[in-house]
Amino acid sequence: MADMRLVKKYLCLFIGVAIVAFGLYNIHSRTNITEGGVLGGILLLENWFGLSPSILNIVLDVSCYILGLYYLGKAFLFKALISTFAFSLFYRLFESIGPILPDLSSYPLIASLLGALFVGLGVGIVIRQGGAVGGDDALALVISKVFHFKISSAYLFTDITVLMLSLTYIPFMRIFYSLITVTISSYLIEKIQKWHPAAVQGS
Repeated sequence: MADMRLVKKYLCLFIGVAIVAFGLYNIHSRTNITEGGVLGGILLLENWFGLSPSILNIVLDVSCYILGLYYLGKAFLFKALISTFAFSLFYRLFESIGPILPDLSSYPLIASLLGALFVGLGVGIVIRQGGAVGGDDALALVISKVFHFKISSAYLFTDITVLMLSLTYIPFMRIFYSLITVTISSYLIEKIQKWHPAAVQGS
């Protein structure tokens, strides 16, 4: 029975990662909706200092995972590494398949709302299973634990901080739509993380 629960947990984790990878490939990467957190920080530091994203990604993600290991434990780190590796595989799979959704570049509001749905749903499922898709999630979980923030507030804090700094090189309207995405996805992540099936069944 315990083995089946473990299989179910990792199956849900992989489903969540696949949802995130699908949304990022089919929506975010094609419509230029930027992100906050680590991804936005990478783009920001590249623009400010000319540093390579390939190096920044490793440095920032590893730093966040070290914090996660210290504050959240080895079990978290193990699941986070599996999730991160799975994300790379799923993203590569979607790249090989090619775009499935229509290009929403001309409809940024729809893109921001739909993108938030995929990221919020997917990351929420992954975090509910004790994992993390990337350094963003690890950092938000650490902030939530250390400062007793709601998980949605922790995500918004890191995302909005990076997005506001990104105004130094990104047009306001692009940041505006990105703010819509991160606000809604943060809300969804918290709701899914705290969702209790028994509450629905008993209502």
